[in-house]
Amino acid sequence: MKKPFAVLLSVIIAFALTACVTAPTAPADDGRIHVTILHFNDIYEITPVSGGKEGGIARVATLRKQLLARNPNTITTLGGDLFSPSAIGTAQYEGDRLAGRQMVDVLNHFELDYATFGNHEFDVKENQFNQRMKEAKFTWVSSNVFAADGQPYAGVKQNLVIPVTDKKSGKTFRIGMFGLTLAANNPGYVRYSDPIMATAEQIKQLSGQTDFVIALTHQAIDDDIELLQKFPQIGLLLGGHEHVNYQNWRGNFTPLLKGDANVRSVYVIDLYFDPKTGKTQVKPEFVPINDTLAEDPAVKTVVDKWMNIAFDAFRQQGFEPEAVVTTTTEALDGLESNVRTRKTNLTELIAKSLLRPYPEAELSLYNSGSIRIDDVLPAGPITVYDVIRVLPFGGKVQLATIKGNLLIKVLNQGMANSGAGGFLQSANTQQVNGTWQINGKPLDTKKTYKLAINDFLASGKDHGLDYLKSGSPDFVIVNPGDNFDIRQTVIDQLKNY
Repeated sequence: MKKPFAVLLSVIIAFALTACVTAPTAPADDGRIHVTILHFNDIYEITPVSGGKEGGIARVATLRKQLLARNPNTITTLGGDLFSPSAIGTAQYEGDRLAGRQMVDVLNHFELDYATFGNHEFDVKENQFNQRMKEAKFTWVSSNVFAADGQPYAGVKQNLVIPVTDKKSGKTFRIGMFGLTLAANNPGYVRYSDPIMATAEQIKQLSGQTDFVIALTHQAIDDDIELLQKFPQIGLLLGGHEHVNYQNWRGNFTPLLKGDANVRSVYVIDLYFDPKTGKTQVKPEFVPINDTLAEDPAVKTVVDKWMNIAFDAFRQQGFEPEAVVTTTTEALDGLESNVRTRKTNLTELIAKSLLRPYPEAELSLYNSGSIRIDDVLPAGPITVYDVIRVLPFGGKVQLATIKGNLLIKVLNQGMANSGAGGFLQSANTQQVNGTWQINGKPLDTKKTYKLAINDFLASGKDHGLDYLKSGSPDFVIVNPGDNFDIRQTVIDQLKNY
C-alpha cells in the first residue's frame, strides 16, 4: 500500500463500547452551516451479526434518528454492496430469488438517502438488478457505471448537488457528490469507464456549482488513496469494499473513511461550512454498532418480515433453519479476511465435510469465495441457518480424478489467489519447505489422485483456474454429486464435530 498520508489504519478497538455520538462542539450561532453524514458500506445481513452482539440495520436506524434529532441537516450514504451475497438473498419467493429485494425494502424503510454501486450489485441477474433499481426509493449516484449500451441507468445521477440553507442567514452550503465503482464484476449487462477519467469529468462539471465535494466510492483502498492524491478538489471520500474500517487522511484536513461490513461500525461525519471564508471543517467519528443500541421498532418489523419469508422458503427446500445441528465449545471463524488468506477451524471443517460422501477421496478442494458469512459463529448452538449463512449458494460435492501434474498447478494458483475468493481451502494437503504433500507424502506429479471438489471450482470459473474443468484427460468428473449438497455435508460433519 502506498503511504503518502498520515495513516490511521483502523480495526479500531472497542474502547468505544457504546454507540453514542459526541455532541458537536461548534456553537449554534457562529454563522457556520452544520451538516451531518451517516456513512456505512458493504451490508449483506439485515439482522445483527456476531451472535447478535454487533451490527443490525435496525440499530443504525435508531442512530440515524438520534442524529436527526441533534441536527435536522443529516444525510445517510452507503458505499456499495447491498444486493448480494447473502443467505436471505438466495431464498425463493414469488417465483424468484430475493436477490437483494429484502435489503432494498429494509433500506427504504430506513430512509437511506444516497448509495453508489458495489461490485456485488452485479452478482444478480439483469432482470433482478433492474427490478431492485425500480424498488429503491433512495438516490443512486454513479459516475463510471453504465448499462451495456453505454447509457446511464434510469434514475442514476452521475453527480448531484445537495443544497443546505441556513434558516437564519439564508446562506446555502452546496455539497457536490459523485460515485465510483471498481470494475470487478462483468456480467454482460454493465459497462465501466475509467474511474480517474470519470472523476476528472465530474470535478469539471461540479466546479463553480459547489462549496465542497464528496467522493462516494466502492473500490480498493489504494485506488481511493490515488484518487485523493490526484484530485485536491475532493474534500471527503466515503468508501467501501474492504469490509474492515479505515480512517486515512490526506494531510490534516481530508479524510478517507470506510466502515466495517454488516454495519459492525459506521462513520458519523460533521461538516461545518463557513460562508464567510468558503472553507469547510470535517470532523469524523468512528461509531461501533452493538447491542447497547436499541433496534428501531419500525425497521425491525420489516427485517422480521423478510426473515420469516426466507425461513419459509428454506423449509420448502428441505432445510429447517431454526434446527440446532450441534453445540460447539469454540467459535468458528468465517471472517472473509481470514478464510481468503489461511485455514481456519471453519474452513477445515468444511474441507473435511467434502470427504464424507466419498471415502475413496484422498483430498478435497473448494474455493474460499464460496464462504460468504464474513462473521464468527460464537461458541454455542449452531443452527441450520448458520450453515446456510456460511454457504448461501450451496452447490454439489463432486468426485473427480486429477493428475498430479495438474494438481500441483491448481494448488500453486490457489496460493497465488490469496486475499481473493479463488484462494483454495483443502483437506489432506500441506506445503512443507515449498513442497506439496498429500496425506503426508510428497505430491507425485505422475499419479492420478481422487479428489472431492465443489461444483463451482470444478467449473473452471475461478480466477486463474479456467483450465480446471471436465473435458481434460487430466481432470475428470467421476461422480457429479447430484445427491450431495455441500450444505448438507457440512451439517452432517457438524453433527460429529
